[in-house]
Amino acid sequence: MTDSPTPGPDAHLDDVRAGAGGAMTDEVGVITGDLTVATYALMDGRAVVLVQYKDADEWYTLTGNPVPVPPGGVAHLHADVLDRVRAGGGAGVPGGSGEASA
Repeated sequence: MTDSPTPGPDAHLDDVRAGAGGAMTDEVGVITGDLTVATYALMDGRAVVLVQYKDADEWYTLTGNPVPVPPGGVAHLHADVLDRVRAGGGAGVPGGSGEASA
């Protein structure tokens, strides 16, 4: 488990239902169902994505963290993560170390 996200000026938090195969976390593997995703910028130009079961206390690191903030910014990264979690399949952070290369 990881600490809860620290809100900042470039932090995004949304609920999402994971698709079949869920979202892959570093701590507990795949989680499924109704989730909350938090994406926020670090001071060094990277971003972190955390996920939890909706209304739970524990946060988990989405596999592939941290990643460079993409040209579209943290909001773009967050929207991409939400789409990936909705699609399921063991979703991780786009462009992260856990993503298979094409």
